[in-house]
Amino acid sequence: MTMLKEFRDFAMRGNVIDLAVGIIIGAAFTGIVTSLVNDVIMPVIGYGLSGVDFSNYFLILTNGKGDGHYDTLKAAKDVGAATVNYGVFINTIINFLIVSFVIFLVVKQMNRFKKQDDAVPVAPSKSEELLTEIRDLLKNKS
Repeated sequence: MTMLKEFRDFAMRGNVIDLAVGIIIGAAFTGIVTSLVNDVIMPVIGYGLSGVDFSNYFLILTNGKGDGHYDTLKAAKDVGAATVNYGVFINTIINFLIVSFVIFLVVKQMNRFKKQDDAVPVAPSKSEELLTEIRDLLKNKS
């Protein structure tokens, strides 16, 4: 029972809960970024490069049941061809760069807010004021 209690204490710490929330939000954010890259950014880049679609850049390792010429990655996969999908890899790299940049901006903003909170001087409590007065009186007395 002690191990179960230790695990419960560990799992209920604020840091673990914060981490779990971060992972859940990150997973949802990944879907958004994937859609942004695949549905918005890559078509614009492809248009700028005369209709290039990176997701259909691949090398054929084995033909599978087809003739060895496939216009799309889906067509190659449908006949069982083994492929190296370097275009999909390029999309994944772009996803990573976007997620990394957004996380950088979020952390930078959080640090900026934290510095602003730290910069605000905190007024001394009544006890601190009283102790300061007593200290000053004792200094003046001697």
